[in-house]
Amino acid sequence: MSTYSRRGFVLAGASLSLAACGNGIGGNGAATIDARVSSTLNFMYTKYPGTRDLAAKSAGILAMPLITEVGLGFGGSFGTGALQIAGSTVDYYSAASGSAGLQIGAQQYSHVLFFMTQDSLMDFRRSEGWALGADVTYAINDQGEMLRADTTTSLAPVIAVVFAQTGLQLGATLEGTKYTRIIP
Repeated sequence: MSTYSRRGFVLAGASLSLAACGNGIGGNGAATIDARVSSTLNFMYTKYPGTRDLAAKSAGILAMPLITEVGLGFGGSFGTGALQIAGSTVDYYSAASGSAGLQIGAQQYSHVLFFMTQDSLMDFRRSEGWALGADVTYAINDQGEMLRADTTTSLAPVIAVVFAQTGLQLGATLEGTKYTRIIP
């Protein structure tokens, strides 16, 4: 006789939510991720020209071309991308998060993390699984605002740019997102 607990139900729901987030980026290997990262960066540089200045000043860039996020009480997100240093891909990463609370909907978006110091980049690369903390500054939202590398952003160790949002869920936050090195 099987008994089902709330914990088992919650874990099953969270697993299904994350399984629904599969966006196919990791399926075809490094070449597919590289092509999507290149396309994403070109789009960002065109739509937000100020990001070119950030890229030039950064120690490294983590580009996540497509994050899929779903939620119905419990939710999750998933995507894959690449870390570039001086314009060359050095590692591949997945980004995943889970959440619980009053939420409903689904959305997709892109985001890029600019590591503005060598220390922040090395902390990221040395970690087993890195999660965004209080040292992240959000530079823009997707309302067409102009990005400037001003004093606020130039002092931040990590700057997050979230853009190209589509879907029926309001807002995109990277809080609680865990980044893990992968082999595509």
